[in-house]
Order: sequence, then C-alpha cells, then structure tokens
Amino acid sequence: MHSITTIILTYNEEKHIARCIKNAQQFSSKIFLVDSFSNDKTVAIAESLGAKVFQNKWENNHAKQFNWGLENLPITTEWVFRLDADEYLTEDLILEINKKMPSISEKISGIVCERKMYFLGTLMTKGMVQMNMLRLFRYADGICEDRWMDEHIVLTKGDTEQFEGYFVDDNKNSLGWWVEKHNNYSIREAVELLNLDYHIITPKSEQAIAHELSDDAKSKREKKRKYANMPLFWRAYIYFVFRYFFKLGFIQGKEGFLWHFLQGWWYRTLVDAKIYEVKKACGTDPKKMKQFILENYNLKL
Repeated sequence: MHSITTIILTYNEEKHIARCIKNAQQFSSKIFLVDSFSNDKTVAIAESLGAKVFQNKWENNHAKQFNWGLENLPITTEWVFRLDADEYLTEDLILEINKKMPSISEKISGIVCERKMYFLGTLMTKGMVQMNMLRLFRYADGICEDRWMDEHIVLTKGDTEQFEGYFVDDNKNSLGWWVEKHNNYSIREAVELLNLDYHIITPKSEQAIAHELSDDAKSKREKKRKYANMPLFWRAYIYFVFRYFFKLGFIQGKEGFLWHFLQGWWYRTLVDAKIYEVKKACGTDPKKMKQFILENYNLKL
C-alpha cells in the first residue's frame, strides 16, 4: 500500500463513515479521524474498521481542525489525503492513484482531482463548472489555509499535477439537513464577500502569504472577486440563469431544478440578504460589522 495517510474530519457521521473508510482503505496505508466528540456511533464504527480516532474540540473552523490534525496526528507517511466523511473516490481515481503514485516526480507536491456532487441521489453533471481540488499532498509541503469558507490545501513548495479521475460528495442526510447546513454556511460566505471590500477579517499570520494556491483555486478566487463586484441580489439571479439555462442544468429534471435553484439562487440570495442586513445595521464601518456578526452569529473575526 502507498505511503498515504487519509485524514477525515467527523462529527456524528454514522451514515457515511463506514463507506468513507472502506473506500480510503483501497489507497491509504493509514486512516485517521479527527472527531469533534461525536455522540452517535461514528467512533465505534471507525474503530471497528481499523481507523485510528483522535478527538479535538470543534472551534467552528474546518481549516483549524484539519491543521490541528496535521500538527498532532502521528503521521509517518510521505503523503496525506484530505477526505470528508460524505465523500469517496471513484474506482477510476483509486486505480489512477495506485498506478501513478509510486513513480510520481519529486517536483510534484500536490495532486489535483475533480470533485463532483450528488444531490437527491443524482450525480449533477449539467449546469456545473469543473471543480478541481488539491486534496493529495506531500505531508511536509502542504497546509490548509485558514479561511471561514472556501478553504483550500496550499503548498509551501513544489508543483501540482492533475489526475483524470474524480471523487464525489454524496451526502445521505435529508434535504432539511442540507438547507440548515447552507443556512449556517451563508453567514460565512457573507463574511468572505464583505471582507473583499471592508477587510473585516484579521489575517491569522504573515506565514499564510508564503503559501501557494493551486491554479484552480486561484481561478475560483478570481471568479469570486468578479461575482462580488456585481449588484447585490441580481448576481444570484444571473448565476442561476447561467447555470440552469445556458449550462443546461434543466436537462436533469426535478433534481436539476432543485439543485440549481437551491444551491445557485436561494443560497446565494441568502448570502446577499445577510450582507444587506449587516450593511443596513452597520453602514460601512468594519468595527461595527465585526461586532454585529459576533453578537448575532457568534463568529469572532
């Protein structure tokens, strides 16, 4: 088995964790969970399958939790794969990893793979842009950038290589759970967009500047900047029309409509509504914004 450690962040993931671990066992030599004190069967299931579980208090930040794992887990492998509990690799990507990793160039420090989404049991293939993510990286050369949303693995040195296979996000929870999750995400996204204009997030450290984003992450950030410059509320509508009609999202029936409406229009309108709420209460004063977000959404920026 290759010198790869897979790290999985968990909290009450009993619906997904067995599938995730069994999938990771096909390309990993070690599997570690960083668990936020689950109160379901997550830990018991993971340990029964041979994964090692380490628990750390959740501090409302995925990047901080993952970086805690990088710093504190007994990692002895050359490579690390970041995998969410509701994700798994396709057979083609597993075969590609098993074939290519033994002879990968020493100049390569990160492997970029495409991520695809399931929604209501349907793989979303229309209306989507290709989501490439750096998830496999040399342990000594990577870290997760500390952001409220849209955090990426960044490299301190080395190049990246794109693999052809893809992995999927296939969450088995209810639609109500999905809505609540995105409601929680929306204030984080609002903070990231407000920060572009008002600099309300204090940089964690100067060290982060030295880290290198993948080309795909840089492209995504540039698109976000362009989106942020569009008119509030109208941009969510335009984004939905682009995805659903011009990118042929309507071809995928009811599931396609619900996906693009909820994720492409409703969610982004909710983000804009929270931006509007903050600016209406605080004007353009960054200090007032930070205090308002802390008092109303319990996010300390």
